[in-house]
Amino acid sequence: METWKRNLWLLWVGCFVTSASFTMVVPFLPLFLIHIGVNENLEMWSGLLFSSSFLAGAISAPFWGAMGDKYGRKPMIVRAGLVICAIYILTAFVTSPYQLLALRIAQGLLTGFIPGSIALVGTNTPENKVGYALSMMSTATATGGIMGPLLGGIISKLLDNRVAFASAGVLVLMATLLILIWVKEEKIVAGKLRPPFFGSLKLLARNRALMTVLLLTLLTQLSVMTIEPVLPLYIVEIGGSVKDASLLAGIVFSVVGVASLIFAPRWGRLGDKIGFRKILLVGLLVGGLGNLAQIPFHDIWGFSIVRFIYGAFFCAVFPALNALIVRTTPSDFRGQAFGLNQTANQLGGMLGPLVGGVISGVFSIHSVFWVTGLLLISTMGLAYLLDKKPSSQDSVAT
Repeated sequence: METWKRNLWLLWVGCFVTSASFTMVVPFLPLFLIHIGVNENLEMWSGLLFSSSFLAGAISAPFWGAMGDKYGRKPMIVRAGLVICAIYILTAFVTSPYQLLALRIAQGLLTGFIPGSIALVGTNTPENKVGYALSMMSTATATGGIMGPLLGGIISKLLDNRVAFASAGVLVLMATLLILIWVKEEKIVAGKLRPPFFGSLKLLARNRALMTVLLLTLLTQLSVMTIEPVLPLYIVEIGGSVKDASLLAGIVFSVVGVASLIFAPRWGRLGDKIGFRKILLVGLLVGGLGNLAQIPFHDIWGFSIVRFIYGAFFCAVFPALNALIVRTTPSDFRGQAFGLNQTANQLGGMLGPLVGGVISGVFSIHSVFWVTGLLLISTMGLAYLLDKKPSSQDSVAT
């Protein structure tokens, strides 16, 4: 097997396992808070735990990207894998929300497994195979997102949340060892380590189209993450049992992943034909309406069906944004462009849980669905206004 193909499949496995391990445990953090005795300000604690890791990641992502440029992506992937393993195993032993918060901050500051894997594939794959390879990598995270909540829910129900955390750590360790032994990075261009963030901003300032995409990424992630910290608590409310909540939450989280796995390739092919800006607008609009449509459902199965329909359309959004980054940047700036996009994503992921936790704590969980839906529709409106004259090829000269 050619080196790039072997790298692709090994890193596919690594990203699948890392994504699955993440969704095995992170969606259930609100339930884990109950398990360790947190009974007051539960929604706000949930928002803080989600946001802290995203804020730390937004700060550290440009640094780790620059380190990867200087020393190679493979060492950064292995480093991140070992850190994730240690954090998950330590999380299995926490006894207070402050310990959990410290580990979440450390996870944001020190990890970067999936972005590093995508960067390695993107820089070590033949130019005519890059699109295929990156598409395959996106299916790894989608598939992991399906399996993780189900596996985590089953382990939490049969054993408990602590075992789920420890299991996630062991799985990531195994995937990291596979990469350490068999992945070969051939293209490493070592250079002087420069401050990546401000240098990238200078280039970004000359590319209005990319700035628009980054803004839309931030707003989209902010909108989605307003609901994530409180969704397991809502499932407890409509499911009626804390004991079964982990399994039910796993099912609800997984139906969106199943919809993504089925429909995302179709949206991609359609985007190649009609343009990714149109796909983005449809995904944002129906994603917003889908969140609003979840409000009337107070039984778990009806709620899950609506979540599946929402996922079938919303799965078009982030691939469309990634495609627009490629179409609006020259090849020698794409690594930095995706680094900036990761920072925008992390900032949105930081702000969203805080907004959702505060709104849920002050008003009600239902109000968060209203906010999420209206934010996505507003983001669609902004996308339309910022780009009234898209080109036929979704590209902008830089």
